[in-house]
Amino acid sequence: MNEVINIEEKLNLFSDLWSPKRIEKLNGQQVILAKVKGEFVFHKHTDQDELFMVIKGQLTIKLKDKTLVINPGEFYTVERGVEHKPSAEVETHLLLFEPMDTKHTGDVIAKMTVDQYEEI
Repeated sequence: MNEVINIEEKLNLFSDLWSPKRIEKLNGQQVILAKVKGEFVFHKHTDQDELFMVIKGQLTIKLKDKTLVINPGEFYTVERGVEHKPSAEVETHLLLFEPMDTKHTGDVIAKMTVDQYEEI
């Protein structure tokens, strides 16, 4: 049964960085929360788009040809097949939408790779 989800309450349930938490599923998609700081790895998702929405802080997404800065209340969708590298100078809270089968670091395996997202 669905219930009202309070994003702030869910964010208060964890502190680990670069470890997404699934908070909802719909139509083959997953809604994810993540806390990030520092640099992630360059990666791509060959068959999936990935939407990053900043709740708090500031996210930088480096692409091959440009660098984007996303502020609170803004979002950006990285299209499938586009190599990208997220980073944040300060702890940043994100809401992400992506297909259920999207791999955390795409085809790249790194120390920070998460195989299964915890549901909270």
